[in-house]
Amino acid sequence: MIVVTGAAGFIGSCLVNKLNNKGFKDIVIVDDFSNAVKNLNIQNKTYRQRIDRGVLFEWLRENHYRVSFIFHMGARTDTAETNREVLNKLNLDYSKSLWNICTEFDIPLVYASSAATYGAGEHGYSDDHNLVEKLKPLNPYGESKNDFDQWVLSRPSAPYFWAGLKFFNVYGPNEYHKVRMASVVYHTYKRIKESGKMELFRSHHPDYKDGEQLRDFIYVKDVINICFFLMLHKKDPGLYNVGTGKTRSFLDLAKATFSALRLKPKITFIDTPEDIRENYQYYTRADISKLRSIGYTVPFFSLEDGIEDYVNGYLVASLHY
Repeated sequence: MIVVTGAAGFIGSCLVNKLNNKGFKDIVIVDDFSNAVKNLNIQNKTYRQRIDRGVLFEWLRENHYRVSFIFHMGARTDTAETNREVLNKLNLDYSKSLWNICTEFDIPLVYASSAATYGAGEHGYSDDHNLVEKLKPLNPYGESKNDFDQWVLSRPSAPYFWAGLKFFNVYGPNEYHKVRMASVVYHTYKRIKESGKMELFRSHHPDYKDGEQLRDFIYVKDVINICFFLMLHKKDPGLYNVGTGKTRSFLDLAKATFSALRLKPKITFIDTPEDIRENYQYYTRADISKLRSIGYTVPFFSLEDGIEDYVNGYLVASLHY
């Protein structure tokens, strides 16, 4: 039996779909299922049981012997969240409790960390464990993720296999419910459909021109391929970057979205919102050498191919994956 937390969310629901397509039906999905829009992500998925996140630990203590693997994708993912109590509860304390149960019963665990842990990139973007305590995230969300990574690395014991995945800029189907936190691809598509143009954030950094902020964008199908690989691999525990290892600009992204819609680009610029301006990442690029070193050799979607698949395979028809 495989447990997926955050199963009605963006990455979690795509992961359930991948497991189904690979023949895995004995799945327990875990989430706060009160969001009707988000629940559309689990329609047409096959699973054995649905469990509210509030009772997961009690369920695991009674059923741990039936569980072969846990994917912990559930979290408070709003990077603008400033309520540390909420972040500590959902991103830190909840994850600690799950880790302790997995350690006690030796259940393999893959959990979602974040590239937000790298902050402004003062120490680069290597997933070397020795760098974790030096990292300086730019917001409370990133701090909550890095705090858990540090806590994990300080534990005297662990499940026989675990992996913390530092997700970079993920985009793709099933993010409809994320509103402000949805990817720029999703927002570009929506703006083009509404107005025929796209407004990107203006640069407030002297080293970057407007629209030339650089990120490591990764298609969600690549993300879940890595998750599935790790479930089968179950060796070499540790933190892993989940990105493509390449940087592309927001201008590249917007132009690729117009191209997918067979339209000429119409792009203007607006000021970055003040609540995120001071903590904005202008550059990210995953060092994926560790992931490659353990045998993951699958090529990644290019930004253009990923956006083409996302826009015309899902967004145009509002389809879920």
